[in-house]
Amino acid sequence: MEKHNSPRQIALPIVLGIGLAAGVLIGASLDTKPVGTTESGEDIRKLREVLSLIQDEYVDTAKTGRLVDEAISHMLEKLDPHSAYFPLSERTEVDEDLQGNFEGIGIEFNIFRDTLVVVSAISGGPSEAVGIRPGDKIVKVGDKVIASIGLTNNQVFKLLKGPKGTEAKLEIIRRDEREPLKFTVVRDKIPQLSVDAQYMLTPDIGYIKVNRFTLSTFEEFKQAMDTLRRQGMKKLILDLQGNPGGYMNQAIEMADEFLTEGRKIVFTKGKDGRYDSDANATGKGDFEQGDVIVLVNEGSASASEIVAGAMQDNDRALVVGRRTFGKGLVQTNFDLSDGSELRLTISRYYTPSGRSIQKPYGNPEEYSRDISRRFRRGEFFHADSIHFSDSLKYQTAGGRTVYGGGGIMPDYFVPLDTTQNSHYLNDLYITQSIQEYTFTYSNENRQVLTRMGLPAFIRKFEVSDAMLEQLTKVGKRNGVDPNWEDLRRHKSVFKTNVKAQIARRIWGNDGFYPIFNETNEVLQQALQLFDRIPDLNRSRM
Repeated sequence: MEKHNSPRQIALPIVLGIGLAAGVLIGASLDTKPVGTTESGEDIRKLREVLSLIQDEYVDTAKTGRLVDEAISHMLEKLDPHSAYFPLSERTEVDEDLQGNFEGIGIEFNIFRDTLVVVSAISGGPSEAVGIRPGDKIVKVGDKVIASIGLTNNQVFKLLKGPKGTEAKLEIIRRDEREPLKFTVVRDKIPQLSVDAQYMLTPDIGYIKVNRFTLSTFEEFKQAMDTLRRQGMKKLILDLQGNPGGYMNQAIEMADEFLTEGRKIVFTKGKDGRYDSDANATGKGDFEQGDVIVLVNEGSASASEIVAGAMQDNDRALVVGRRTFGKGLVQTNFDLSDGSELRLTISRYYTPSGRSIQKPYGNPEEYSRDISRRFRRGEFFHADSIHFSDSLKYQTAGGRTVYGGGGIMPDYFVPLDTTQNSHYLNDLYITQSIQEYTFTYSNENRQVLTRMGLPAFIRKFEVSDAMLEQLTKVGKRNGVDPNWEDLRRHKSVFKTNVKAQIARRIWGNDGFYPIFNETNEVLQQALQLFDRIPDLNRSRM
């Protein structure tokens, strides 16, 4: 198990799971009880008997390894939604997501009409180093021809990912080149950034979007904060919408940036005290005074809820958006002898006021359908559709009422804006048509757009009706019939999405988010709410 020293001397540096998956514990050797020395010994013997009988007596040849894997998974499902089992074949991918990196050739790609097209070579990565460019079509990997074979994303990952130091031999078709080009790319570690964007919304309001909590999140976040402060930031909007969580210690570090020394951030309680821990703010935070708004929605879970809960309970930030997911369980990982991994819930975490925000999970089907049930009940549109039990009422540090038992209710509710929902636009995204059109447009106009520069592009560039008509043709070629009425009704949304996607092809997320966020109704509303921050400040007095 990897060693990790927490700067706060927390009893156990625990992490929380991404999305509905379980979490990982790093940095503490666990005094686990030997299998078979407790009252569970009889049950284990029974399982061994059954497996032996299947192996020796069953009429057909049975793969007992697969049976064991499935039995473990089903067993854990009876405990809670976040305890989980990962066979060795799945573990690498899960760990890569949490650690924030993987090993491969370092490209962003799309599959357009059965062809693997390089969208960009990741900066500083091995593909960029050998000269692979946006627009290159990879038609062969090693001896395998991959063009026009119904290629899937999973097939691409299997072909191009691999251990650091191994070679990927690629054959590429490049525009204006008569013959295919051959490259040998030496795979390397490729970082996956968890801070999607940081930029100034106004001369004094900064914006940071965090997509998950990996091992590098706090470091990325600090760099983003430093950049924005140099640009004059006095107030911050921290966007955790759709952030499914990740490492708990990264969430604690982030909250510490905003809270004064001694303020409680989070605490955990387990079965026998071994997994109890307390995290309090230190005196090292660099943004303990500036106004803060935290954006959340139903996709904000686990580590995101730790940050939002700590800021809300300490009256340090205004939480804006919709009720969060409601994951308050903590997992630790146990390495099994065959390299597989068991992630087992060992404690609950609580916000500073004492809230557990874990929603009920007695009925697995209801738990999995909770978000869709919220939608049907009208929760996404009306705050008064959300009901909390008075028995779960708590007080913030300043005496405001908050509730436990099912996510974090924002201080200011922003309903889902369905007027921007276009089924036609969704179909263009699903079939990769909008990605294909904007990729082609940006490639053909790259020099002109680059010379224009991002600030001028944001201010001046207009998506024309002729461009939208070209988009409909790409869609039709990909099996999506034009819906002219939908396009007319949502024309401004189409234009914003096309413009944002073109900017992404040229400037990455730095270009995408300032444009796309024009359709972010929670952010747009939050910009009008900084005058409510003084009420929080008075609560803390």
